[in-house]
Amino acid sequence: MEVNYPQPKGKDGIVEVFNYSAKDGSEENKVSIPVRFTAVEAETVKVFFSNSAKDPAALNCSKTYAVERRVPQTVAVARAAVEELLSGPTTAERNVGYFTSINEGVKIQRLTIKNGMAEIDFDATIEQALGGSCRVAAIRSQITETLKQFPTVKKVVISVNGRVADALQP
Repeated sequence: MEVNYPQPKGKDGIVEVFNYSAKDGSEENKVSIPVRFTAVEAETVKVFFSNSAKDPAALNCSKTYAVERRVPQTVAVARAAVEELLSGPTTAERNVGYFTSINEGVKIQRLTIKNGMAEIDFDATIEQALGGSCRVAAIRSQITETLKQFPTVKKVVISVNGRVADALQP
């Protein structure tokens, strides 16, 4: 398992793993593990989510808001950004209203960027239980805005299992 985290403020830290109680939301079975951080070359990317606090009436389904994520430095930074998007909002982000319309467990099958165009292909999980044009607009916006943060991307083409024409339809 891989976990990204904000830049540590020191050399030592603690990783805590726990479950939330279905009964009352409290932390259960908590395990704390001391860790020592090593220097990692990293960069910051933006991922885009909807936000119920910033747009409480949900007047514009395709309106998304950026949050920053720290990822290990890589030549595939666009893919890393989309992987962060697919991981969904963190607990802290959810606490201030961020949410995703993208199904859990979605996988990127292919991502290429050429001549200003990003072509991204997802597995069928992205379309499971998909209903409503508002949700589709939100998903498309989250993906498109996340990719268009990069100066090499001017246009985004989304496909599912190689299908472009009918991909992500309500």
